[in-house]
Amino acid sequence: MKKACAKRLLTLCAILALSVSVCQSKPLKVSSPDGKLTVEVGLNKNRPFYCVDYLGERIVNESHLGFQTNIGTVGDNCKINGSTRSQKDETWTQLWGEDETVRNNYNELSVSFQEKTVGKMKMTVVFRVFNDGVGFRYILGDANQGKEYCIQEELTEFTLAHDAKAWSIPSNHTEYFEGIYTKDLLSKKDTVCTPLTIEYAEHLFLAIHEAALEDYASLNLTPRTSDRGVKLLSALTPWQNGVKVYATGEKKTPWRTIIIGQSAGDLITSHLMLNLNEPCKIDDTSWIEPGRYIGIWWSIHKKANTWEMGPTHGATTENVKRYMDFAARHGFSGVLAEGWNYGWGEGEKISYLKSYPDFNLEEVCRYGLEKGVRFIGHTETWGNTRLLESQMDEAFAWFSRLGIRAVKTGYVGHLFDGKELAKSQYGIRHYRKVIETAAKHHIMIDNHEPAMPTGIQRTLPNLMTQEGVRGQEYNAWDRNGGNPPSHTVTLPFTRGLAGPTDFTPAIFNFSEVVKGTHPHSTLAKQLGEFVVIYSPLQMAADAIENYEGQPALTFIESCPTTWSKTLVTNGIIGEYVTIARKERGGDRWFIGSITNEQARRLDISLDFLDEGASYRAIIYEDGPEADYETNPYPMTIRQLEVDKTTTLHIKLARSGGAAIRIEKCQ
Repeated sequence: MKKACAKRLLTLCAILALSVSVCQSKPLKVSSPDGKLTVEVGLNKNRPFYCVDYLGERIVNESHLGFQTNIGTVGDNCKINGSTRSQKDETWTQLWGEDETVRNNYNELSVSFQEKTVGKMKMTVVFRVFNDGVGFRYILGDANQGKEYCIQEELTEFTLAHDAKAWSIPSNHTEYFEGIYTKDLLSKKDTVCTPLTIEYAEHLFLAIHEAALEDYASLNLTPRTSDRGVKLLSALTPWQNGVKVYATGEKKTPWRTIIIGQSAGDLITSHLMLNLNEPCKIDDTSWIEPGRYIGIWWSIHKKANTWEMGPTHGATTENVKRYMDFAARHGFSGVLAEGWNYGWGEGEKISYLKSYPDFNLEEVCRYGLEKGVRFIGHTETWGNTRLLESQMDEAFAWFSRLGIRAVKTGYVGHLFDGKELAKSQYGIRHYRKVIETAAKHHIMIDNHEPAMPTGIQRTLPNLMTQEGVRGQEYNAWDRNGGNPPSHTVTLPFTRGLAGPTDFTPAIFNFSEVVKGTHPHSTLAKQLGEFVVIYSPLQMAADAIENYEGQPALTFIESCPTTWSKTLVTNGIIGEYVTIARKERGGDRWFIGSITNEQARRLDISLDFLDEGASYRAIIYEDGPEADYETNPYPMTIRQLEVDKTTTLHIKLARSGGAAIRIEKCQ
């Protein structure tokens, strides 16, 4: 009898063990709050994977997860140790941004994996599934008992179920992300930077990027065709010695993000990246103020002025005061002057604490504050980050005492400190140090030659805007003629997905210094870009002489730089886009509409206006004879009485545009 009971007990244990084994091998699932998006996570031949379904269709096939480190690999022969679930539905308010309030609604699944082989390394992968996409990050355990170790490769894959058209810039051949986004099949692309924008199907668009990049290396993607579709392999930006990331103790990676939308415009209005960043860490944010500014900048690129001191030096006390007078008359909150400080072009002699003899920083700041205009500082480093770090605490404190609230940083130089890539972990650490030091002294940052933005402005909202784009300056001196007409109708769907973009729009004079090089747009398109390309610190980039007496300036004078609501009313990547934004604290709407080299007519529905209210629309649009190549200046200004039922009919010239202000009738 005892033997029979023991035999039955052993049989029962075997069944339970088999049941547990089967349960562990069955993928875990987590869906979006609306149920349209599902992520599966599991093991296939002991290798961790995830896959993504949208509306019942598999769009991301099984994709590998894991790491190679100098002390072992996790992701080759794993078991699942456990999983947890949670959810969140909250609404938070942006200090500034394209929308005042943001809903943060997701379901979360955390899965713990452990390698069975030597070292038995552990990792947890946290998946958050939103209605508009997926974010996942790794948490690596203390793999080396408190000692430093090296991540040699991140094994994350994004395996799309089929090939598709995509827009990108190549990672290995584009300095400062200043490239033209080109369209091609994924399978034909080289290693690319993110965001990577994909037209997966007729009504399905994806954007792959990352969020909350801190003390880690920037993500790049290498496409490879396979029998399971097109596999995108992670290619982290390395240190010069080949190491991707140095880590100590528990290590959290940035979030890997996939935005999913039924239109290209859905990618623009997603807040997934911001939601994956931590809430604001700055207690007193009263000094953080979006605004419009002008500067001594375009005149330098057009060779009328110089950065260095000399007979045509731009940043003189007299000249900056002249710009401040203009700013005060026309409602600009700040004036930038590049080339104000000693040591331009002299390497280690650069000083952020010493003005050129023909520029009195204290006097300029005093003069501007009397008129309600703040001076905007500039700290070009030529990639010498250690020099800036050695001076910035003292310099930012000095700036703050003078009433300077914003500083434009710059890093023109192929390698940081002559040795490391800007988007490597080395560079990411530096950028973070600058932003945090600036916050301590109540300084806002406009970062040029940055790493690609990843939404950390939610956590540190003094990081106002960043370049990381082929900007307006190429229209001044590029020997190939400048930016093509399609450039700015592609950027909102590509670089713009990463965050605020300091493109510097609003050039009114298209004269040439380099033959054939000028903004390839109409005047009205320059106005439209002021709305379409978002930046909370938005520069009207032309020299003030070109704004005097120009009716188009009235639109710039009235246009806010932070918004309560943003809508994409139409758009096709690389062809045209129309974006409508509502001001904060008021009832006005502003619309920008721009096109590529093809003239077109667009219908803009105003169904977003308040029910039962009457409005007046002031429309700045291309004149009948406008053409970006032969006659860029003609522009008409007309007014219409409109309401919620109105559809505006806009005619755009070749590489033309329109800018519209809609005011509620009293």
